[in-house]
Amino acid sequence: MSEQDYVDTIDNNDNNSNDNHNDDEYEKVCFVCHRPESVAGKMINLPNNMCVCNDCMQKSFDAMNNMNFGGAIDYSQLMNMPGVQFLNIDDMSQQIPKQQRVKKKKEGEKATPLVDIHNLPAPHKIKASLDEYVVGQEYAKKVMSVAVYNHYKRVATDSMDDIEIEKSNMLMIGPTGSGKTYLVKTLARILDVPLAITDATSLTEAGYIGDDIESVVSKLLAAADNDVEKAEQGIIFIDEIDKIAKKKNASQRDVSGESVQQGMLKLLEGSEVEVPVGANSKNAMVPLTTVNTKNILFICGGAFPDLDGIIKERLTKQSAIGFGADLKDKYNHDKKILEKVTTEDLRNFGMIPEFLGRLPVVFTLQGLTEDMYVKILEEPKNAILKQYQKLLALDEVKLDFTEGALRAIAKKAMEKDTGARALRAIIEEFMLDIMYEIPKDDSIGQVTITQEYIENTGGPIITLRGQEVPRLESQA
Repeated sequence: MSEQDYVDTIDNNDNNSNDNHNDDEYEKVCFVCHRPESVAGKMINLPNNMCVCNDCMQKSFDAMNNMNFGGAIDYSQLMNMPGVQFLNIDDMSQQIPKQQRVKKKKEGEKATPLVDIHNLPAPHKIKASLDEYVVGQEYAKKVMSVAVYNHYKRVATDSMDDIEIEKSNMLMIGPTGSGKTYLVKTLARILDVPLAITDATSLTEAGYIGDDIESVVSKLLAAADNDVEKAEQGIIFIDEIDKIAKKKNASQRDVSGESVQQGMLKLLEGSEVEVPVGANSKNAMVPLTTVNTKNILFICGGAFPDLDGIIKERLTKQSAIGFGADLKDKYNHDKKILEKVTTEDLRNFGMIPEFLGRLPVVFTLQGLTEDMYVKILEEPKNAILKQYQKLLALDEVKLDFTEGALRAIAKKAMEKDTGARALRAIIEEFMLDIMYEIPKDDSIGQVTITQEYIENTGGPIITLRGQEVPRLESQA
């Protein structure tokens, strides 16, 4: 054996030992019925890293004993075993992927809270951290900070005494692009807890094409690296929750509306549910594990289009005759109309009362104003302008924006009416030529974006290295 072969052999052995060490963290799964060791019992280890549970092994022996070995062997009899009809002999040598295996629970060790009550940041500190990334929405940040703080105190003191604290699930209502998803992402990063973001539009009633309701918990389990104890203390954000509203005057069966709300009740309340590991729906080839949703914080968000019309109708329902009457167009230009929302309005929109009752914390996000757009451009830690300034700094070029340019970008974003997402699209459009031309000329030292460039009536100001007088580039 050559020296190189010897080194390769040692490396392979090290890799195998590392794989085996990593495998020790995960439960074994039966190759026939795909049940984990915690459900099926002790596994029988076979060559090629295969594991079979006692039940499947016994059924295999029974099937073989009942065969007539005097003549031709009828292997089809093996296929009558439950679960085996899905078994492909060619796949027997393939190990079950880790994304479909649950991490082992350590015997005798109590579950430790992910967020220590002594190190849990106070609500004002949580809000201060949110302020670094999210512009405006002061009321929403305050409500979320208090709700999350109370929730993780509840998790930490779950079995302290007889007083049981109820869950503080949240429902956030706000126009598109107002920062709903961004708030939740920032919150999970601050607390360092597993977060799953899912979309309610893909959820359907069990038995129909689409994602099962339990798939939202399955995504959280995947985010927690298949650690059940860690997932049971995470956060699930269900976006587009308004899309599962009860359909009105629907002639066909409503499989993605009210029925999904009914199916989610047990998840929001807190119960033990069987969750497919590494998949969105239950089937015979995917192992299942049990997750308790009692300590999982659910945050639901949606734009709720036309909800403002329902609120206006309720506010102007009183008599239109007399001195105390409200004008019908009184609330047409009210930017804060969503703040007047009530449970009655949400019920009229199509949300069932049982569902709303499990979301006790309801708050709204404001639509963005021109001043908020300008602040979003330059104030957050990872503001869009800071990202482009960093990109050009790598080419040793300084990028500046005039106040007029920022205002022009904000006005264009308001015209698009798609929230903060519009800012990125606008900046990408006018920065394209600059990002393309700058690397061509090493003599360029600074680029200043002007209002005229944004409004297509002029060009940016280009300053060469060592040149005090800037050069005005004409708009092509």
